[in-house]
Amino acid sequence: MIRHVVMWKVRESGDPGTGPVNALRVKRALESLNGRIPGLKRLEVGVATTTSADSSEIVLFSEFESAKALEVYREHPAHMAVVPIVRSVCTDRRSVDYLVD
Repeated sequence: MIRHVVMWKVRESGDPGTGPVNALRVKRALESLNGRIPGLKRLEVGVATTTSADSSEIVLFSEFESAKALEVYREHPAHMAVVPIVRSVCTDRRSVDYLVD
């Protein structure tokens, strides 16, 4: 099994309250991928309850049957449809993929 974890900061905006609204928009978009992509066993998105200068506001935690399943996910049309939503409001993306015994 492969775990895929991604963290993002939400882009600053001049409109008060826009950051939390955008974070929830990203959460809903990513979580809509559950059950739609072969090999994706689990996908969960968390939105930070507090933030600081060095923290991320959104975290994606997902599990895949195999490295091949993760590659399928990356190119799957449902995932590709969500990418522009994430990119429009997020910055400073960090990720890690690791094997689970």
